[in-house]
Amino acid sequence: MLDVGSGTGRPTAAALAGAGHRVLGVDVSPVMVEIARGQVPEAGFRCADVRGMPLEDGSYDAVCVYFALLQMTRAEQTELVRRLARALRPGGLLVLATVPLDVEEFDGVFMGQDVRVTSFATEDVVALVREAGLTVEWQRNVMFTPAHPDARPEPQLFLHCGRGTRRRSADPAGWRVSPSCVCARWAPPGAIPFPTRSCGAVPYGSG
Repeated sequence: MLDVGSGTGRPTAAALAGAGHRVLGVDVSPVMVEIARGQVPEAGFRCADVRGMPLEDGSYDAVCVYFALLQMTRAEQTELVRRLARALRPGGLLVLATVPLDVEEFDGVFMGQDVRVTSFATEDVVALVREAGLTVEWQRNVMFTPAHPDARPEPQLFLHCGRGTRRRSADPAGWRVSPSCVCARWAPPGAIPFPTRSCGAVPYGSG
């Protein structure tokens, strides 16, 4: 399984590895990768920009992308989703979370932090994954207030998408993300500030 923007490794990589899956977490921040290796030794972590990282077709059973697209351009987001879709094996799953807003280079607040983000409206995110050859099996839009003193409610979109025929043994419910399970935390002091991390947003929420 591939965890894009794996951050500190918790909770996503930790939850997946704890369930017995082989996990590779990728993050652009060496600080985050070092923390993740210490916190989740049972998973593998690589410091890399996923936009330029080789992704072999049909190499992963599942890919998680929790809020890691927000500081990429729309063209980069579109291309990456297409590449991630191709990287899935037949029957594989892509689990994606983002903030569904029709904005480009927007200065706003995400999880209590000042950030500049680019995103798509819900219908455009859904169209993006479908155009990449995936089927949206489950979708949920929620309003979520991060655990941060200055945080305000923000929209979040969760998509669980499949490639081709699903394995009979796979349980879609096992990949559903409940808003109550989404934990908003930020990197410890001294880590790379969020606004400078182009594709290493710390993902919070587990599938």
